[in-house]
Amino acid sequence: MKYDYIIAGSGCAGLSLLFRMLKDPILKNKKILVIDKSKKTDNDRTWCYWEEGTGLFEAIVTHEWRRLQFLTSEFIKEFHLENYSYKMIKGLDFYSYVLSFAEEFENVVFKQEAIKSIQTETNAALVETENGKYTSDYVFNSTSLFNPEINKENSLLQHFEGWVIKTKEPTFNSEVGTLMDFRLDQKNGATFMYVLPTSSTEALVEYTLFSPALLKKEEYKLALKEYIKNYLHIDDYEILHTEFGVIPMSLAKFSRTTDASELIINIGTAGGHTKASSGYTFQFIQKNTERIISQLQLSGNPNVKMTFREKMFQWYDRTLLEVLISNKMKGKEVFSLLFGKRSPEMILKFLANESSLVDDIKIMSSLPIGPFLSAGVKQLKSN
Repeated sequence: MKYDYIIAGSGCAGLSLLFRMLKDPILKNKKILVIDKSKKTDNDRTWCYWEEGTGLFEAIVTHEWRRLQFLTSEFIKEFHLENYSYKMIKGLDFYSYVLSFAEEFENVVFKQEAIKSIQTETNAALVETENGKYTSDYVFNSTSLFNPEINKENSLLQHFEGWVIKTKEPTFNSEVGTLMDFRLDQKNGATFMYVLPTSSTEALVEYTLFSPALLKKEEYKLALKEYIKNYLHIDDYEILHTEFGVIPMSLAKFSRTTDASELIINIGTAGGHTKASSGYTFQFIQKNTERIISQLQLSGNPNVKMTFREKMFQWYDRTLLEVLISNKMKGKEVFSLLFGKRSPEMILKFLANESSLVDDIKIMSSLPIGPFLSAGVKQLKSN
């Protein structure tokens, strides 16, 4: 049997695309195959992002904040978001929401199989698994099959361990989230904490680093314990949930398609939709999958070409990452200068690729020209 579309990988990108397809009056009738080696039954991650207004997945937003704070040893900045809300979605809520919706469609088939290869043949895309071969008009791939080489010369790793903790007494202000707390030892690279309270007694506390290598497992736990005790001043708490993750922050080029026929479209991190300088992924996936649906509606061809403005943002992103990788400036120094000089909402716009050219210039003028000019020229030459 030939399918209209195969979605290889049922993580955030694959399921976001599936959900949007099934919401479309025409595409919802297409024959769709979703392949993944594992079932999505674990709460394996938490996505945080900011957006204006009500989004597609508003029904499963765990909590949102209109007030955030940024902290360093030199200053503390608390701010109110005028246009954005900072939102949290739990992985299991997302998986369950999309999968239960997809169950209503007999034309959607799920297979739990390990993918061995994805390739093209005459006018079709072919996915081979441990159990068989499947063909379709297009394959949307979010697996790591086509990922470029990630190494210490071209990449940093964003790695983190997060704990959802619960206290016996009211402790947190659930209206204020800590976006970055840099009051930590920076010996391992850019190092900060997120603190996102969802009630007066419950919060996600996450220890995050941008560095070339992972730490030993016990170091993440020790850092979290010390922060909760010494900075949050909490001694008595219960750990409800833990999560660990690693996100590549890389100058390596992730291709949006894998061959000249453009029948295999890479989505999610595989398609370069993880923002290299920050690791944010969820909202970039939503923008990309929305554009894929628009392309399918217009022409039946799902390939999304990069706009000039997108290329500019990619250059900004690569320049900042080059500065961090080459150690021209520390991450704490860069973000402290930005939050110290500019409106936090402008910074979030910039990080979301939604700022104006005037905003871009203001952001860049907040930073020393020397390290960023040399890094920017190097990245222009590398393209």
